[in-house]
Amino acid sequence: MQVEIKIDNSCTEPKVMIFTAAMTEEVSDIIKKLSDNIPQIISGSKDGKIEVLEQEDLIRIYTSDKKVFAVTSKGTYTLRLRLYEAEERLNPNQFVRISNSEIINLKKVNNFDLSFTGTICVKLLNNDITYVSRRYVNKIKKILGL
Repeated sequence: MQVEIKIDNSCTEPKVMIFTAAMTEEVSDIIKKLSDNIPQIISGSKDGKIEVLEQEDLIRIYTSDKKVFAVTSKGTYTLRLRLYEAEERLNPNQFVRISNSEIINLKKVNNFDLSFTGTICVKLLNNDITYVSRRYVNKIKKILGL
């Protein structure tokens, strides 16, 4: 893909033009990313205070007792988002859903243990242990190149 930027002082608003021979998945992804107006900020509450959580600091996001929690090295925060809403805000190249109730940060994984039959054990850098549900095993194997 080629990218070209032209600086024009008479331009009052940025304009994006895409030249392509056919509509491809890559073009669709670019259009989707450019048109997304969803804020990418995730905030969580802890000890009565609300903090903005940086994606790089997130280790995992999970649901429990109909609430959504985010774990960072600073502790566990309660989110006011549903899990799918948090997933939409996260970088898809860094975060992956491993079950219907959990998303992990791939950069915060210590190791994957594939010795379990039918599932994968995930050890995170904060020593938490979680499991990939059977439904998501093939997706994780594909990400790992297995």
